[in-house]
Amino acid sequence: MAARGPLGAAMAAPEPGRCAHFVLRKKRFCKMIPAPGRRFCGEHGHEEEQNDRKRIPCPLDPKHTVYEDQLQKHLKKCNSREKPKPVYFVQDINAGLKDAAEIPEKQVPLSSLSIEELQNLITRLKKATNGLELHLKEQILSHQALQEALSDPKNGESAFKHLKQQASILGNMEKLHLLGPGKCFVEFGAGRGKLSHWLDIALENVESVQFLLVERATTRFKVDGKHKRRDSIFERLQVDIQHLCLNKVPILEKKKLPVVGIGKHLCGAATDLALRCLVESYTTCCDGKDEEPAPKRCRAVQTEVAPHKSAGNESITEDHKPVAGIVIALCCHHKCDWTHYVGREFFKSVGLGPVEFHYFQRMSSWATCGMQETTSKASTSEDSGDQTNDTEEHEHTLSRTASGSDTLQGILSVEERKEIGCLCKRLIDHGRIEYLQQRGYKAALQYYTEPAVSLENVLLTAVPSPSVIPEPTI
Repeated sequence: MAARGPLGAAMAAPEPGRCAHFVLRKKRFCKMIPAPGRRFCGEHGHEEEQNDRKRIPCPLDPKHTVYEDQLQKHLKKCNSREKPKPVYFVQDINAGLKDAAEIPEKQVPLSSLSIEELQNLITRLKKATNGLELHLKEQILSHQALQEALSDPKNGESAFKHLKQQASILGNMEKLHLLGPGKCFVEFGAGRGKLSHWLDIALENVESVQFLLVERATTRFKVDGKHKRRDSIFERLQVDIQHLCLNKVPILEKKKLPVVGIGKHLCGAATDLALRCLVESYTTCCDGKDEEPAPKRCRAVQTEVAPHKSAGNESITEDHKPVAGIVIALCCHHKCDWTHYVGREFFKSVGLGPVEFHYFQRMSSWATCGMQETTSKASTSEDSGDQTNDTEEHEHTLSRTASGSDTLQGILSVEERKEIGCLCKRLIDHGRIEYLQQRGYKAALQYYTEPAVSLENVLLTAVPSPSVIPEPTI
């Protein structure tokens, strides 16, 4: 009988027809299949006594090896090779700030500030938020498409929290009349694609629906395969939002479909990139050709770039509205970036700049982790599993952010820090609202779920405003 290792794996010999290399880290034999007449697979072929061929680390990814005499052939098909860019890839089209002089230098940590400097920041924060709408409306809704899943006792607490959020997002979309035919729904930071999955179920009797799932990373356990039985079209775009030009996505370029941008817990700067992708790059020509003169500015617009056509002209004079709506659940304000932030003009209008933005985005984390002992509770109540990994990014960063704020113990109470963190979030979000309003959208913030379900419980919505009057051309 073969001896068994600590995990119960056979130690004496590999399974028949499998590689003879023993993987110490996994305490089992390699499961790859060797070539006929060989004891070891290609990866471990250097252990074959009669094998005189040399294996070397792959220059593209040293984590795996390749036969030296087959290197050139391998480089052409290696999974780590640089792949051709898709047609909708346009370098930094949604990046925002391009003037290097405005990009802030590295700031000292928040914990290094003196008491006077911190108090001065808080004073400026309160002054900037004075007069803003800080008490958001509760818009906790649901949708029939998720009622069966919400009633299923097989779903655990974590899955139930996801479902409640997805149901409320769909409910808010329904209230904004965005669940109609002939639209393309673009899910940013799609991860496994669960939000699009439920949206597809909600639209099961609606014709001519297209889904684009934008995710920069390769994602496991995707739910896309569940949609092949229906006529709705699902397409994944593996690209960073920063480089995504929706105008060049073939289905949109061909059909000119009105787009609805959606996202569930779109971390930090990704929200700003998505907003710019929707209201700027999708509604302007991004192929470098000047097919027509740039549209005139609306009187209300005082921002760094001209508004898109739908904000001032096209959406008023034509039935076609390039962006029919935006519904994004916000999170991770501490991951925002001044370079990408769409509300820079608003910050400047209230006497703030990149330095203050840096500290306010760090202080925003106090809203969800005001004290060290609450960090674990915050993590468990946050969203997990719908992004690229099984745990969302803000769960990994809360503990580090919270520990940084521990140096402020004795200066501010937990409740004071939580209040300041909320002010920072509202200030950053108000810049986004103004950005959308100045481009012809009726934008709003609302609580879409209870804090017990997710501490990141604010939903940004926007639809084209019918009241925008374009400036007359001369």
